[in-house]
Order: sequence, then C-alpha cells, then structure tokens
Amino acid sequence: MSFNDLGLEPELLRAVADKGYTTPTPIQKQAIPAVLSGRDVLAGAQTGTGKTAGFVLPLLQKLGSPQGSAPRVLVLTPTRELAAQVSESARDYGAHKKLRTRVIFGGVGERPQIDGLRVGCDILVATPGRLLDLAERGLVDLSKVQCLVLDEADRMLDMGFIQPIRRISRMLPPQRQNLMFSATYSEDIRQLAEKMLRNPVAIEVASRNKTADRVEQIAYRVAKEQKRHLLVHLFENGTGTEGPWQQALVFARTKHGANRLAEQLDEAGVRAAAIHGNKSQAARVRALEDFKAGRIRALVATEVASRGLDIKELPQVVNYELPNVPEDYVHRIGRTARAGSTGHAVSLVAPDEGQLLRDIERTMRQQVPFAQTPEFKILETRPQAPRPAQQGQGQGHRQDHRGHGQNRSHGGGQSRPGGGGSSSGRGGGNAGRPGSRPQRFGSAGRSRTAH
Repeated sequence: MSFNDLGLEPELLRAVADKGYTTPTPIQKQAIPAVLSGRDVLAGAQTGTGKTAGFVLPLLQKLGSPQGSAPRVLVLTPTRELAAQVSESARDYGAHKKLRTRVIFGGVGERPQIDGLRVGCDILVATPGRLLDLAERGLVDLSKVQCLVLDEADRMLDMGFIQPIRRISRMLPPQRQNLMFSATYSEDIRQLAEKMLRNPVAIEVASRNKTADRVEQIAYRVAKEQKRHLLVHLFENGTGTEGPWQQALVFARTKHGANRLAEQLDEAGVRAAAIHGNKSQAARVRALEDFKAGRIRALVATEVASRGLDIKELPQVVNYELPNVPEDYVHRIGRTARAGSTGHAVSLVAPDEGQLLRDIERTMRQQVPFAQTPEFKILETRPQAPRPAQQGQGQGHRQDHRGHGQNRSHGGGQSRPGGGGSSSGRGGGNAGRPGSRPQRFGSAGRSRTAH
C-alpha cells in the first residue's frame, strides 16, 4: 500500500513525496482513513512509528482552506518539544496548502503568541498549561474547534494534566471529533477515552508498553559512583564493533544530576549539554540543535525530553539512571530506532536499581540482557572550586556545553548519590560481574517513513 491508496489529496501527496516518504506505517494505514471518515479514534502505537502524520495529514485535508481567525483543530501535547515537533510537521505537510498553524507553550514570552493568535490560525498546537492560562483570560477563542487531538495522552496524565484537559474540553463545542494518540495504552487512557470519545475506532498496532522491535537492549552492572567512568569508556570505545560513539541521548533522573553529568562528560573530553524543565526554551532548542548538528556528542536529558524529541537515526540511548516509572523506559528508548531505522539502548544498572529493572522487564514482558562489564579507567579528578551564583535559565546551556581547550576549576570529581565521580586517582581497569558476551551492534538504517 502507498499513500496514494489512503484517499489523500494531491497537495498532501506532494508534500509527503517532498519529504521522501513512500510507504505509510501501520498506524498511518489505519488512522488516516479513520480520521478522514470523521470517527473518533483511540490509537496506540510504538513511539517513532509515525503517529503525528497519522492525524496531521487527514486533518489538513478535512480543513480544506483557511477560514476565520479561530482555530478549528486543537492539538494538546505534554511538552514544549512535542508541541514544536507537531507544529513543524503540520507546516511541512501543509506546505502546498494555505492553512495556518500556531504553537503556544510556556517557558517563553507570551506576547508573540498572543499576537499570533490575533492574526488567526486553523491549527493550534499547545501545551495545556499555557493554553488554559490564555483561554481563561479571553485571549484565545476555542468556540470553533471541530477536532481535539490529545497527543501522547498517557504522558499528559502522568504529568498531572488531567484537570486542565477537562477544563479545556469544557470550553470546546460539544459536537466535535476527538482523537487520542499514545505511545502506551494504559487502563487510565481507556478510562479517559470512555469519557471523551464517542464510539471510537480503536487502533493498536503494537501490544501495550512494547518497545520498538529494532532496538537492541543491553545492560551493564556498575557501581553508582563509577557510572560516569564507564559512560566515558563507552563514548570512547562503544559496546562492541561499532566504534566510538558520536551521538548518544543520555537520561538522568534529576535536573541537578543532568547538569552535573554534562559537566563531567565535558571535563572528560565528551562534549555535552543538558536539557530539562528548568532550562529556558531558547536553551533547550539550542542544545537540541547542537546535538542534531553534531556539535555535541552527548545530550543529557531528564524525563521531559523522552517525548517530542525527533532525531533521525539516533544511534544510542543510555539510561544512566533507570526511571522510577517502568513505562518511562519505553518512551526513553523509543527515541532510537525511529521510523524503520535500528538503534541501541544501553542501561547502567547499580546494585540498588535491580528492582527497577525487574519492574521494567515485567511491564515490557521481556528481559533486558546483561553483558559483561568492560574494563574502564577511573578518570582523574580535579579539585572543585566554589561555583558562581546561578544565572537565569534564559542564559542558555552555557554551563553544560563548553570547549575542550578551556581551563576549568569545576569538574568531575566528588562522589555524589545518583552518579557523581569517584575520588580515586588514575587507577586500573574495573570490570563488572561476569555476564553474557557484549552484543555486536551495527550502524543505524536510514529512515524512510513519515513522522
């Protein structure tokens, strides 16, 4: 089946061809006709399988041409990154139509967003908090919305957005189309669907909480205080035959931990930046752009980045610390092996994280194999000078992304809970407990499916 068989109009087929896509993914094959028919939809699919195109393409077709100033399609997303990604997709796929797309989210000034809403739009992509604030102040008109889309609905529930979603829903016309798209398909989602959706088309192209089939998963046993040393070794040597890592998305559990690890990687010669909820939107965008362009090798992220990051052919995802919520593991490693490519997920498991891993395996209904921990150097530590007062987050991610030739008084030495360095000097190798042989990883394939 090709996109030509899905009933899409020539302008949209041309936009799809412009992006180099030829074959719809399973979620697109089912969702596009369902949305075009006007039915409500409840869709679950593995992350990276093209859910966004699955609703953006048919909605662009249903909208036809620009009308009025109030939005007729409202897309709610849990994070700024996902909102920006969806709006970009709407503009790309609507390149040969004259429909207007606006995006609003927190973390940036509201004035340009308010001005844009006054000019008008056909599609509005928003995070719930900023949208609710503007709507309750009468700065956005939701009375013309014909279709409500909840993208990554499960994550919005996890982040506590259920009440804002309900309040926003009450502002919309009662007669409308409702679409819910989600990477995981939990019982909470089903309960929300029962209240919001009317006789929906249920689409589930993968079993609940299943990881992408093309992700090779591997775990290493390592003491908490030695994780960063092993991580630097992996950046320098890889896990098998793939060689040094040039790009890896690394997940930490806390914002402070992400900042600290980015600094430590930088000290060790691995250029890095941190991205999390305390960063300004400008800093987050800059860090992501630097990562995509190859100016930094490691992007250290908290859970905020596990949704909405669309990085083509991302070869590695690292769980520096395992998540407390098992489903978050699925979302994290879903950043690799997107849209038909292959990818690798590496987890560094400390002794006190064994139960977290067992919970993850139980949720996924599959095991994460342990490999023999390679020998790695204990990095030399540097004395840490008092740090200057924290500047406003609007200054960007300067402290997390610096050149290698500069002299630095702060660095990676002191051991901290959750992943600081070791206070040891240079030492010999440090091997983990015996396990299976390390898996041999190949290079990622090229993406050719629509997001």
